Amino acid sequence: MDNIKTMKAENVEDIKSNVNELPTINVGIVGHIDHGKTTLLYKLSGKWTDTHSEELKRGITIKLGYADITLYKDEVGYNKNGKGKAVRHVSFIDSPGHEMLMATMLSGAAIIDAAVLVVAANEGIKPQTREHLMALQAKKIKYLIIVQNKIDLVDKNKARENYEEIKELLKGKYDNVPIIPVSAQQEVNLDVIYKALAEIPLSNKNFKGEPVFLIARSFDINKPGTRPNDLHGSVLGGTLRQGILRVGEEIEIKPGIVIKEANQYHYKKIMTKIVRLFSGSKEVDELTPGGSMSIETELDMGVGKNDSLAGCVASKLDKLPEISFEIDIKHILFPEVFGIAGHKKVEPIKASETLLLSVNTSMSLGIVKRIRGNEIELNLKVPIVPYKGDNVGIARNINNHWRLIGYGEII
Repeated sequence: MDNIKTMKAENVEDIKSNVNELPTINVGIVGHIDHGKTTLLYKLSGKWTDTHSEELKRGITIKLGYADITLYKDEVGYNKNGKGKAVRHVSFIDSPGHEMLMATMLSGAAIIDAAVLVVAANEGIKPQTREHLMALQAKKIKYLIIVQNKIDLVDKNKARENYEEIKELLKGKYDNVPIIPVSAQQEVNLDVIYKALAEIPLSNKNFKGEPVFLIARSFDINKPGTRPNDLHGSVLGGTLRQGILRVGEEIEIKPGIVIKEANQYHYKKIMTKIVRLFSGSKEVDELTPGGSMSIETELDMGVGKNDSLAGCVASKLDKLPEISFEIDIKHILFPEVFGIAGHKKVEPIKASETLLLSVNTSMSLGIVKRIRGNEIELNLKVPIVPYKGDNVGIARNINNHWRLIGYGEII
């Protein structure tokens, strides 16, 4: 295609200059249910992310929500209104706060560079607040902003008490992070949040490696009644961890789809072509690492609908590792279980135990096959696309709920 950019830069700096885009970071919005995450994101971005009908009815976030803004800086400070010089793009991912949706939250944490943890001043630290903080640790998220929300609902003494409670929670985990008192409803201190977002350090991006696109969502964007000639293929939502993808390129998706042959189920990779690319809400000719993105493909819209490809990985043809039903990880356990009332010590992992593993945006049940010190070998129910060093969140079924008990990395 004529509009595809041809880039032959010999080093990363040349590639960056050719891309000619503002730096972009992915920021997760996390916290306990009803502490105001989605309202905060609406005030920050101007977009409601709860667009799924069931989410609107129940008033909670069920799936990952997305919004993006461009931050500007003028003589007054930072804003999203186009005043002054554009400094960076921010892609927000709104994760569910409900305890039953921890797996979805872990998938969202896999594609973020930093996080905003929302704590309602009138309710304080809740079980899911602690669990989400542990999840960010498990996913090795370095940069954190605390939003002490709903300060308009408490007096000065209560706000100070809640502030000290947050400081104690962060001790030894995320020291010296900003704690910003906010009223999302009254739009108090939103500019301070913009400043904190603008000051998050940017990580080095790998532009030269083979593309690794982590799929967090997949969906059908066609409205009922669309004419056949106007139909669009399945869309993949997620983020590009490394490399560059361009319109017109052929890609493969693994583990892919499940097929039944001779009464046995197998995973089959999918091959397709990139039709359109979006960085946030902007259509582009190519994707580079950073921010939330989407890929429109030539796949039948039924293949990707209802997040059926979430958890998969995409890359250029023949560039992905073989899928694996086994995994070896080096792990660390938390001292206690979070997300439940009271305190419960985390018991050591046992042979033959079934655990829920979060690898990038994929989730799989793993049965412990062998334990050697802090290394465990597991057989997986759902295969993964393994990369050495990838982070793994580990959850155990406690009282019929999956609770995060530790984390590790693939060895």
